[in-house]
Amino acid sequence: MLIETERTPNPATRKFLPGRTVMEAGGRDFATVDAAEASPLASALFATGMVDGVYFGRDFISVSAAPTVEWEMLEPEVLGLLLDHFTLDAPLFAPGSAAGIEVAPDGPTFDDDPADADIIDQIKELIETRVRPAVAQDGGDIVYRGYRQGTLFLAMQGACQGCPSSAVTLKRGIEGLIKHYVPEVETVEAV
Repeated sequence: MLIETERTPNPATRKFLPGRTVMEAGGRDFATVDAAEASPLASALFATGMVDGVYFGRDFISVSAAPTVEWEMLEPEVLGLLLDHFTLDAPLFAPGSAAGIEVAPDGPTFDDDPADADIIDQIKELIETRVRPAVAQDGGDIVYRGYRQGTLFLAMQGACQGCPSSAVTLKRGIEGLIKHYVPEVETVEAV
């Protein structure tokens, strides 16, 4: 089995492509050791002591190195764990975990005004069709958190969390795209 490795715009994060589906739908972010308990694979990656975050996407896994950890040391460890996991066809989530249940989002969410339903539908459609696929190419994800009085709130996940260029991507790329198609959006904020 060959697992491709790609650099991401975030120097602390690498994207690993096992050549098969990782998540059937959506993604799952593991920002802490405690959160990783739901997945044997995420737990094993954190157990190296060199990992600061794990994200499962549709066909990739993003791994963030802990501060001061060099990828030259970490990459062989990650590749070994991924090869073992996928070769054994091991389960991605622990039995009896809440893997199939929608997980409450980390961080703030904002109650949407029902009067903005059409605007919100347009925003969500753009995020799904244009933004998320582009962000996934870099090993990350973006999640809708709310819309209120012209401000769109989004959360960055995976390789996008902590990426030095994520603020520029959010403001120049994503905000520009969404404002172009949905003029009611005045600004986009990360939460």
